[in-house]
Formats: sequence, C-alpha cells, structure tokens
Amino acid sequence: MDADAEPGQARERLIRILDLARWAPSGDNTQPWRFDIRSADHLVVYGSDTRHRVVFDLEGHASQLAIGALLESLSIAASGEGRRALVSYRTPEARPDEHPTFDVRFVEEPGLTPDVLLPFLTTRCANRRPLGTRRLSADERTGIEADSAPPDHRFPPHRIVWLESGSDKRAMAWIVQRAGRLRLTIPETWAVHRDAIEWNARFSDDRMPDQSLGLPLLVLPLMRWIMRSWPRFSFFSHIPGATIPPRIGLDILPALRSSAHFVLLAPSPPETLEDYLASGRAVCRFWLATTRQALQSQPETTPLIFRSYVRRQIRFSKRPGATEEAQLVAASLEKLIGAEAASRAVFLGRVGRGRPPRSRSLRLSLSALIRS
Repeated sequence: MDADAEPGQARERLIRILDLARWAPSGDNTQPWRFDIRSADHLVVYGSDTRHRVVFDLEGHASQLAIGALLESLSIAASGEGRRALVSYRTPEARPDEHPTFDVRFVEEPGLTPDVLLPFLTTRCANRRPLGTRRLSADERTGIEADSAPPDHRFPPHRIVWLESGSDKRAMAWIVQRAGRLRLTIPETWAVHRDAIEWNARFSDDRMPDQSLGLPLLVLPLMRWIMRSWPRFSFFSHIPGATIPPRIGLDILPALRSSAHFVLLAPSPPETLEDYLASGRAVCRFWLATTRQALQSQPETTPLIFRSYVRRQIRFSKRPGATEEAQLVAASLEKLIGAEAASRAVFLGRVGRGRPPRSRSLRLSLSALIRS
C-alpha cells in the first residue's frame, strides 16, 4: 500500500478493481469465485467448479477457464489504478483442482498505462441472435490478434483460427446444431438448463435471463412450461422433429448469420489446472478484443465439450446413442479444423456486427461475492 495513501482510499481502490473484475465471463453466469479482502493490496480468490452437477463442466475445466478469465480481468482492472496484479496459486489441502485458491497482491508500478481492454470489461457480453454476415476486415483481425496477446508474458500465447467462408459457416452450423440436438435430448442437461435460466426476465444477476436466449418471445412461455418437469421435457424431446425449431433458432441461423467463426488454440493440448487457467486468460482477452472492435460474440463450446468426453472415453449420458452422436460431432469438428488443432482448441464461437443485446446476464453484487 502507498505510504501516503489513507487506508480508506486504498480500500476504495481495491473495491473499484473488484467491481470491474467481477464482470468476467463464466458458463451460464455461474461466477465460480468468491473474494476475501485481507488488506488493501492483498486479495484471496476462492474458486470452485460445478463438475458434480453440470454435464458441461467436465472435470471442472469450464469453471477453470472462467477463473482464468477472472484473474485476467483482475489484472486488466488493476492497470487502471496503476497497479500490477501478482497472482500466486495456493494449493488447498483437499481437492485442489475443485477448489483452487489464489493470493492476488496489487503492487504499485509508476508509469504503468491502463490496458487498452479496460473500458470493455463491463460491456462485453454474449449475443445469441443472428448477426451481420460481412467478413471481418484485415484491420479488425489484426487488431483482435494484437489485443489478445498476453501482456508481460502472463500466459503462453494462443493462436486464433478464423472460419469465414460460406462452406465453413455451413459446416459449423451442422456441427453446432448436432451438438444442440444432444443438448436438447439427454436427461443430464434438463436440470442444468432449468436451473440456469431465469424466466420472465430481461436481466439476471446469477443466471441467464430467458429474453437473452435469442428465441421469439412467443416461444418462451412454451419453453418454460416444458422445462418445469422432466416428464414434460422427456416427452417433448421424443416427439419426431420437436427439436428442429429450437435448433434452427438457437444454432443454425446464428451460425450462418455471422461474420466468422473462430477457434482459440492453446500452445499444446491443455491437461493441467494451470493450462486451463492460462487459456481462460486468453479467452478473456480475445472476447474483450472483439468487443473493442465493436463486434458481437457468442460462444459455441458445446462441440468441444462433447469431443472431450469422446477423447477421454467418458460416458456422459444414459440415453442410448448419445455417445455415438457425440462421436459424430467430434469427427465433424476434426474434419473441419484438423485433429491436431481440435486437440488444442479451448474456445469456439462466432462473431459479427449487430446491435448490443437488450437482455443480458448481470453479476452478483460485491457484497454477495466478498466473504465477511
């Protein structure tokens, strides 16, 4: 802490940093972190994951990506206060990968300039609606790649693969809709979807508001009725062709109506907690970099998750045929980007030009995130 800074002012500075960093992205807005303020320049971050209740969080990797995005958001937010965030991993005694804990110390660095991505921490969000199809310019791609680069070697550089042609978009549309069919028909996803959506809502502090899903408002009451109970969901999913309309609205049209799809590749296939944290930092910078270019983005990570189950030979559903369908998704993705690239892929999605969404996920208040 600065020798000439009042304790109250120093704490207010830390609160400003946290108030920006809490906007880091996380799957279904789970926000798998809590804060413990030890002093005005020392923060403890307690992470967690949802592997035991969310099929999309295989071995906690999705949550680890989110925690990595939070750590990068802390670094970006701290730069606006002339501070460098130094992060060290504190290994918990029990289940370290499930409950990763970090000490973050904020050190004054004279002359440190604010990160160019700082203004976009609170405006970055997912846009699930169809977007414009005009291709990205060379300047836009170059700007995204430059801003995504890790400052001060905080994490290994990741590579961006762009998929922009009409055939690439059609291939991605097929892949994501096939993964969408799995998502809409296996019993393991019903409770996840039920708990992740806040109904009749434009905004949500800890879930996804239903109005942000990109479906017509007239469809949402039916969807809500179906999601209320497993028997209804199961009955609906077994009606021939019943999943086609939501797959068109949620997967096919958005995939086709985009400027490009992208794949973020780690330097090597991620295996350890540290690998996924580093990739989470890269995801954070990439998403903020697209926002800086006035582009809208939507993650399309379900195919990567199902491919991971296939690669690890883990059975993820009791529904007959689910594994075979996941194998088909994995094979199609590998055909599109190559098996070697698929093994290093940590984030998949689309970008395009369009209006910011009127409905979006918010975040829990700091009072809810800070441990007393």
